[in-house]
Amino acid sequence: MAEIRLSTVGQGQTKIRNVPAALTQEDFWCFPSPVVFQNTIKAQNPLNKTKPSSPTPKTTVQKKQTPFNERKPPPTPLRSVVVSDDQRNRCSDTPGVSVSIVNERTPRLKIESLPRKVAIEFGEPGTSDMKVVLLGKQGFCVKLSVHKKVLEENSSFFANKLSEEEFSLSCLEIDDCEDVEIYVETMGLMYCKEMKQRLIKQSVSRVLRILKCAELLSLNTCIQSCLEYLEAVPWVGEEEEAKVVSLVTRLQNEGIGVTPVLKRVFSNVANPSKDTISHIMELVLKSNEEKGRREMKSIVLKLLRENSSLPSYAGSSDICKETIYSSCTICLNSLLSLFKKAAEPEFTDKPVNSKQTVVKQIALEADNLSWLLEILADRQAADEFALMWSSQQELTALHSKLPIVSRYHVSCITSRLFVGIGRGELLPSKDTRHLLLQTWLQPLISDYSWLQHGCRSFDRKVVEEGIGRTILTLPLENQQTILLSWLGTFLKSGDNCPNLQRAFEVWWRRTFIRPYME
Repeated sequence: MAEIRLSTVGQGQTKIRNVPAALTQEDFWCFPSPVVFQNTIKAQNPLNKTKPSSPTPKTTVQKKQTPFNERKPPPTPLRSVVVSDDQRNRCSDTPGVSVSIVNERTPRLKIESLPRKVAIEFGEPGTSDMKVVLLGKQGFCVKLSVHKKVLEENSSFFANKLSEEEFSLSCLEIDDCEDVEIYVETMGLMYCKEMKQRLIKQSVSRVLRILKCAELLSLNTCIQSCLEYLEAVPWVGEEEEAKVVSLVTRLQNEGIGVTPVLKRVFSNVANPSKDTISHIMELVLKSNEEKGRREMKSIVLKLLRENSSLPSYAGSSDICKETIYSSCTICLNSLLSLFKKAAEPEFTDKPVNSKQTVVKQIALEADNLSWLLEILADRQAADEFALMWSSQQELTALHSKLPIVSRYHVSCITSRLFVGIGRGELLPSKDTRHLLLQTWLQPLISDYSWLQHGCRSFDRKVVEEGIGRTILTLPLENQQTILLSWLGTFLKSGDNCPNLQRAFEVWWRRTFIRPYME
């Protein structure tokens, strides 16, 4: 049972925590618990408050017992060596670490003139031959009893400092430590034969703090152990991944080998492979499992949207466009083949299962084309698709020969094209827009009643606005021809026909009320 003693002292004195038997040359290191540091800071009284004197409280903390062959006689409590700011000689040899060399024989200042501090001491003076003092913010101080040999063997930073001194150096101070707790733990790792095993139960964020400190102190073995840990442990979340990549990339710029860690996020291939994207698209398009296919279509669409928003992915954008249009051609050919099969006279005499299989395949290919169109529209690359769809006169001719329950899925593709043109997402040529209306508006009207009741994603108002705006982009004569044809159908079908009254009103005003040219 180890004992941690907290001494309460008067105003201007130093509060000292003694942690005995913490460090020896026999590779034994008792890592300071974060609670020790936190409780020590909380125990510090504000400067503007005074408390009546009270007996020194004693806190007993139970620690893991040391094996019998490693037990040592309890050392006597240490006294912290407090050095004034005027006596510290700052050294700027290493960026980010300020070091002061202190002779332990320096006369002690009067206790009344010292600033108020909280100090923790680690180590055994009986086995150590040097002290390292860590000076943190707000007067927080940690003194470590260490060994010169261990410092020189593990840290080029300490080796350089010790070699610079002609006299026997007994105390070294490190000023402005932002993370004193991690400094203590990192120093302790020098005494561990298996550093990686010590890091196994640590969090990624804590290992990153240790790695940063090890870099400042030039602890090459510790750096390597941290990198091995980061290479093997999972990174949870994008924020944690970004922190790891940021720190490791900076180490790479300083000449430290970090390739195994970065291989998790960086590929030797400059741009994503065309074959890889094509293979992913093929797997999704050919899937027959409805739930999995629907979820993966949503995920791939989301990821492609993220890619298209980054200028650095211009190369992969071209590859993706080529792959998508190749898939569109395959799906269109398959859809046309299925329509031909369903339009055959003997198709009605086939078994029910056989007919249902063809109907499901038609719905699947139509859904695939709708998904591909959505991807192209997000990437502002759907103009060519509009031309391809407008040119499907053979498919349109077969459309009327199929039952509405088998064919209405293709009208969803037509609706999406009209919505895209109406929103300005697509900018096909005038001839393409006119051909699209001539080829597919009447089949859409024929399926309109079924679309309203049998298609959950169908939004009547949005589609009607898209059709009307598409018509109004044509020359006035073409607007008149299409709208008069629509009017005859609307007067017969009513709600079973798209309501294009708003487009009709615009055409009327352009023609009869305020003509722009005589």
